[in-house]
Amino acid sequence: MHLHIIAGEVSGDTHASGLIQELQALDSSMRFTGLGGPRMRQVAGQGITDWVETAGVVGLWEVLKMYSYFKKKLEATVAQVLTEQPAAVILVDYPGFNLRVAKKLRASGYTGKLLYYISPQVWAWKKGRVKTMAKVLDLMICIFPFEKDFYEQSGLRTEFSGHPMVDRVITLKRDWPRERWLVGWFPGSRLNEVSRLFPVMLQAAYAIRMQVPQVRFCMSAANETLANEMRHMADAAGVPEAKTWVETGTVYDLMQRCQVGAVASGTATLEAACFGLPYALVYKVNAVTFAVAKMVVKIKKIGIINVLAQRDVVRELVQGDLTSDSLAAEIVSLLTNDARRQALEADLATVVHTLGEGGAYRRAALALQRALI
Repeated sequence: MHLHIIAGEVSGDTHASGLIQELQALDSSMRFTGLGGPRMRQVAGQGITDWVETAGVVGLWEVLKMYSYFKKKLEATVAQVLTEQPAAVILVDYPGFNLRVAKKLRASGYTGKLLYYISPQVWAWKKGRVKTMAKVLDLMICIFPFEKDFYEQSGLRTEFSGHPMVDRVITLKRDWPRERWLVGWFPGSRLNEVSRLFPVMLQAAYAIRMQVPQVRFCMSAANETLANEMRHMADAAGVPEAKTWVETGTVYDLMQRCQVGAVASGTATLEAACFGLPYALVYKVNAVTFAVAKMVVKIKKIGIINVLAQRDVVRELVQGDLTSDSLAAEIVSLLTNDARRQALEADLATVVHTLGEGGAYRRAALALQRALI
């Protein structure tokens, strides 16, 4: 069986490779073509074109600058599928490109199955897309439990596979006690978000130490280049000792060692929850971006844990609400109020439990197999 699969970011490459491995375990004769990254090529072979380094751009302006590139890639992808006629096209996340591919294929007469893995978060910002998706897709596989009902209301067949992060956490979890008075700063993996969040964390650290003298701090940088930038920021802020807080490649270890933390909005907040870290969510972007986001996003909370729980579980310090004083107050509260911290740990565990018990890629592969019959 020939399947065409498309992922456009590093995370999509990871998820798609896990899915391909499980599909191959179910049927070793499956052949794959498509767009992805090195992990997909490693498991699926030369039929996968590695494009994630180019395709994984972030930001409206950055995407607009590459409009002609993406237009040509879309046209070439549709032409390849129409020529080769695979049994199905599997679209992995990356909605800006993948949903356009799906619409174009249907409009061009493609009669194979269009299967989507890791549903776009249109429930947060563009609910109108659901009707279009229901018309062109044969199956949606979601990784958050509430998404199943949301998509099925539109008539789109949907299955919940569980979240792949649960499986990753199982392999990375250590039986470590949390270190008393250790605060973890997790300001993000991109320089622009670190540049906005890390200085606030440095100022908050000073205020926290005034109230809790025994406190210690640590943080993880995504790579050594970012770690050096953070050390320069510490020097510029007049906090030279902060250079010793910065480590690389230890984010999951720190999430398990720290007593509490502050985590930049994004995937890391779910990772922190899976590791049981009591934390505050922090988020700050430029004023124009925030104003546009407020007009587009249709949900009141940005933290996925709060969205899943449908209530405030973790404190969200967003934009103007994020100051060194507000961050310091929240961290001191979590450090010193044992009952509150333990209640947050219990709440996080309850929410994470809804994401499944593991085996997410296997369940997704079985759902796809059923759809292909």
